Amino acid sequence: MFMNSSETINKFLIVGAICSAVAALAHLGCVIFGGDWYRFFGAGEHMAVLAEQGHWYPTVVTTSIVVVLFIWALYALSGAKVIAKLSFLKLGLCTISSLYILRGVAFVGIMPMFPDNSFSFWLVSSGICVFIGSMYAIGTYKAWAYLTSV
Repeated sequence: MFMNSSETINKFLIVGAICSAVAALAHLGCVIFGGDWYRFFGAGEHMAVLAEQGHWYPTVVTTSIVVVLFIWALYALSGAKVIAKLSFLKLGLCTISSLYILRGVAFVGIMPMFPDNSFSFWLVSSGICVFIGSMYAIGTYKAWAYLTSV
């Protein structure tokens, strides 16, 4: 089912989709452009050096994030009725909303696992995650009737 002109556009899910896609592109930029991009985005010196050395780890981890973020963007577009209804749409949007918000608020507990990441990285990325998660959550709430229909 695709949106027609008589239906209201779910701006929150569209903003969420755009944000997820932009985040995916930024991560893809790290894979393509290497160490300087990892440094710029605050991923830590260790990841930047590994990328410069051609090590597989930064590429695999970052590419995995790219794929997940693009899938999340598709789920938001599906919930906004811009593209066809995807499988497990309600569960997917609720999970995505929760994961973004959880990532945003739980950064203090996560920080010790990634000691090379700068504090500014944590503040900026966490704020962005809370914002995107809020867009997904509000958009999911507004689309609830559509999400629960057969």
